[in-house]
Parts: sequence; structure tokens; C-alpha cells
Amino acid sequence: MEIIISNNVNKPIYEQITSQIKAMIMSGELQAGDAIPSMRSLAKSIHVSVITVQKAYEDLQRDGFIETTVGRGSFVSAQNKEFYQEEQQRIVEAHLQSAAEIGRVCNIPLEKLQELLGLFYQEVE
Repeated sequence: MEIIISNNVNKPIYEQITSQIKAMIMSGELQAGDAIPSMRSLAKSIHVSVITVQKAYEDLQRDGFIETTVGRGSFVSAQNKEFYQEEQQRIVEAHLQSAAEIGRVCNIPLEKLQELLGLFYQEVE
């Protein structure tokens, strides 16, 4: 499992860890039941404190992405892929609502907004 930490983003390290592990679960790279590294092991491999990794793991466990058992370790949970997708869809809906309101206020035609969304959706970096 490869986690890449950047000091050039305005996102705390524990959130970078959390979001990357969530992305690995959502993409299928990590499957239900897969073991994830111990907190000490991950902290050592990415050169951060164990407390930082602990915070990330606590968030992942709270959100239902991993299950931790004392003495056994942490494993990918089987249950939360749909919940995460629903959460992400709510975020997208909020952004689209804001875009629609701005478009209405500025008299931008719906067709133009749809065209822009299509371009952004298909854009590959």
C-alpha cells in the first residue's frame, strides 16, 4: 500500500492518509477483509508520527471503512462503499446547485452549463 504525503497542500497529513486509503477501497485496490499496515509500520514507511496515523485510522474506523481488532490489526470493512459514494454525490450536488444559481443570476443558458460540465467531466489531466 503506497501513501504519498505532500507538504504543498492545505490538507492535514492525517486527512491525506484517510482520503488515499478511502480512494484505494473505492477503486477496489483494497478489498473487504484485506489487512492494512499497522499504525507503527505505516508511520515509519511515510515518515510521520504514529499519532498522525492513529487519527487517520480512527477516522476510517468511524466512517466504517476499516475495522480494528486488538491483537489482530486493521482490516478493510465490507460495508461502506455505497455510503461513501452517496456522501460524494451529496458534495457534487451542492456544487452543481451553486453553479446553477450563479448561472441563473448571470443569465448563462442551461445548455452552456451542460456543455461546460461535459467538458470538465471528460477532462483528463
